[in-house]
Amino acid sequence: MDRQEKPPRKLGVAHFFAAAGYSAGGLRRLAQESAFRQEAALIVGLVILLALLGASLPEIVGLVAFGLVVVAVEALNTALEVVVDKLSPDWSAWAKDAKDLGSLAVACAIGGMLIYVGTVLFW
Repeated sequence: MDRQEKPPRKLGVAHFFAAAGYSAGGLRRLAQESAFRQEAALIVGLVILLALLGASLPEIVGLVAFGLVVVAVEALNTALEVVVDKLSPDWSAWAKDAKDLGSLAVACAIGGMLIYVGTVLFW
């Protein structure tokens, strides 16, 4: 089993640096997911497309912000999948429902980003 003793809580500036380390660890874990790598490539490709087509800096920054939302939702979806896989190693309807709902959340975030890009390009 993966049980370890809980480390002591950090306070003040040490907490800030610890949180940054946890975030970096989360990004390293997320980078193992092919879905994340595909989404990151999509975001970079869309930023390049908008830049080449003469989008304004605020429009490109808006896309980057939307891209960060997609990454955040993908991170939450991956966390959900990790927990579900631990709780239900065999197939179960509730595990499938949880994973499907997480996937829907990612699809909605990507859809919102694509609607934003479409609005920038065609408005």
